[in-house]
Amino acid sequence: MKLKIDNKILEQFPSLNLGVVVVKGIDNAGENPEIISLLTEQMNTIKTKYNLENFKELPELRAWQEAYHSFGAKAKYTCSVENLYRMILEGVQLHHINKLVDIYNYLSLKHLVPVGGDDTDKIDGDIVLRLANGDEPFIKLGAEEVDHPKAGEVIYIDDKEVLCRRWNWRECDKSKMTEQTKNATLVVEGLSPVSKENIRLIVEEFGQLVKKFCGGEISIHVLNVENKEVEI
Repeated sequence: MKLKIDNKILEQFPSLNLGVVVVKGIDNAGENPEIISLLTEQMNTIKTKYNLENFKELPELRAWQEAYHSFGAKAKYTCSVENLYRMILEGVQLHHINKLVDIYNYLSLKHLVPVGGDDTDKIDGDIVLRLANGDEPFIKLGAEEVDHPKAGEVIYIDDKEVLCRRWNWRECDKSKMTEQTKNATLVVEGLSPVSKENIRLIVEEFGQLVKKFCGGEISIHVLNVENKEVEI
C-alpha cells in the first residue's frame, strides 16, 4: 500500500511539501489531559492574537485561499486550518475526539498548516492525491448519502472512493480515525511560504507526540516534486 502524489498536482502546485507520518500498533483509546491542555493553550493564543478579520490575511492561509481558487472552489469553502481558526474566533471550543485527532488539531493550529489522516486498515488499495474526474463516489464524515467532487477538484482517493474533498476541506466517513484505530496514515500539507524544512520539523514533532501519547511504531516522510510516493 502506498501514498502517492499525482504528477498533475505537482505541476499545478510545485511548492507542495506533503509530510507523512505512518503509525502502526498504537493505542488511541481514552483522553489525555496533557494533549487537551496543549490544544486549549493554543486556542487561547489564537483568540489573543487574532480576530475574525485579520486572521484571513496570514500568508499561510492566503496560500491555501489561492490554491482553492485555482481549482474552482468557491470562497465559502476554506482549508481545514482556516476553518479551525474561524471556529475558535467565533467562540467554538474544540472538544476531545480521540488522541490522534486531538494531536493533529493542536499541530494544525500551532503551525498554521492543514493536518489530517486516515485509519490505514480501512483503506482499499493506495491513497492518491490527484485531480478529480467528477464521477468518484464520496460519503462525507457523519453522512450516508453519496456525493461527488467537481471535475478538477483536488482530492485524496483510494481504489474505491474519495477520502477527502477539496484537498483538505471535508474528510470521508469510511476511514475516520476512532479510539479503536491501531494503524494510521497522517498528513501535514505545506504550500509556500511553508517550506520543506518547516514540514520536516512538524512531522518530527508529530511523530514524537504520537509516540509519547499513543505508543506504536512511527515513520516520517516528506513527499514533493523530488519524492512522489511512500510505502505505508
